[in-house]
Amino acid sequence: MESLGGDDAAVDPGSAAVATLGRAVPDVDTGAALAELPRPTVAWSEDGQQVAAGGSAVTVTADGADRFETVKESGQDLFADGHVESSLPEYARPRLFGGFAFHGGDNANGDSPWAGFPDAMFVLPAVLVVTPPEGSTWLVASAAGPNAERRAQSRLETWAERLAAARPPETSGPPGVRSRTSTPDEVGWREQVEAAVDRIQSGTLRKVVLAQAQTVELEGAVSVPSVYGRLTETYPDCFRFLVAPEEGGQFFGATPERLVSRDGRTVRTDALAGSTGRGDTPAEDEWLARELQDSEKDSHEHDLVVEAIKEQLEPFATSISTGDRTVRRLATVQHLWTPVTADLAEDDHVLSLVEALHPTPAVGGLPPDVALRTIKETEAFERGWYASPVGWFDAAGNGTFAVAIRSAVADGERATLFAGNGIVGDSDPDCEWDEVQLKYRPVLDALE
Repeated sequence: MESLGGDDAAVDPGSAAVATLGRAVPDVDTGAALAELPRPTVAWSEDGQQVAAGGSAVTVTADGADRFETVKESGQDLFADGHVESSLPEYARPRLFGGFAFHGGDNANGDSPWAGFPDAMFVLPAVLVVTPPEGSTWLVASAAGPNAERRAQSRLETWAERLAAARPPETSGPPGVRSRTSTPDEVGWREQVEAAVDRIQSGTLRKVVLAQAQTVELEGAVSVPSVYGRLTETYPDCFRFLVAPEEGGQFFGATPERLVSRDGRTVRTDALAGSTGRGDTPAEDEWLARELQDSEKDSHEHDLVVEAIKEQLEPFATSISTGDRTVRRLATVQHLWTPVTADLAEDDHVLSLVEALHPTPAVGGLPPDVALRTIKETEAFERGWYASPVGWFDAAGNGTFAVAIRSAVADGERATLFAGNGIVGDSDPDCEWDEVQLKYRPVLDALE
């Protein structure tokens, strides 16, 4: 059978034509597709749409501070010279899927869970299965270089047969957790939070988001497609994502936080900051939600995020509006949430907006430069792609990116989970520790 990597993945985005063909097919289970498709593998779930993709017709990578612009320009070159079958519905047209590292220029060492993840990586999938909330499932195949259209057609026929015969993986429970190790531990966390509060109270910092990593040794090898399926069942209203490069770990999660969506000149984003747990009863749930809404600390933290997002969007927008602040309830946690919309003055690419908004104060802090410096000086682990932009963009510069929180990178019998909290002047280290543990639950529950 034809390889899905090889020559295609080595093509310079601007040097060869790309062909994309597709057809409507019977529904294909996302887990079955992910189990069949080769790496690099991508999965994406958004507003009821399910995407599973494997292999690479073209891979775009970038490193350093210019990674956003490099990916944007490479994508524009790629889409400028290609054949796209006219019958493809909008939701099945070519897209580049991937993400970015939180910090640019940090090269992962061989022992890092992020080995194999560059500062930016996007793939035009060789094979993609997309199922909208309503309408037909489409199988899409792309190829690049010589005889691209013929090769895409062959690829389409081969995988139509193969996926028609695919069955969901045998139902199996989570692998189980043998041990957990936190970096930093509880004592180290307290010291880091107290040091951050001192900086804030001295006036050099307004807010900083400190994160923690938790290394989990598993009872058996993790099946990431199975974990992805469990996250989909438990968190249907979140963005679910999976990015697995050709080698190394697999990065996945279920995040409630939209970084930005662009559709023409309409932009949507979210302010999500301030958290509490879920109650054991509806009455307790309501009490916790009211307590969150009345919390001066959480309201202050949330206001900082809303105002910063508006400031970051202002250079691009003719108008910006915010919706009502509400409490967003997830399976294990509740957040203060404010939707933000904007109208663009120009046809700015979604990646220009991603670069302007990343990192939001919900995962970085204020002022941004001081907060990022504090994070790099304080945290004793590599953030890698944690809390970074993951998502997709298309030929028109439209796209959606989520903030990769509630996430983990897994390889074999080990997973590294990540969680963070916004620290402000009146943060209490013990409360912040308890809140961080809540944020591990989405991924931890899918593994235990």
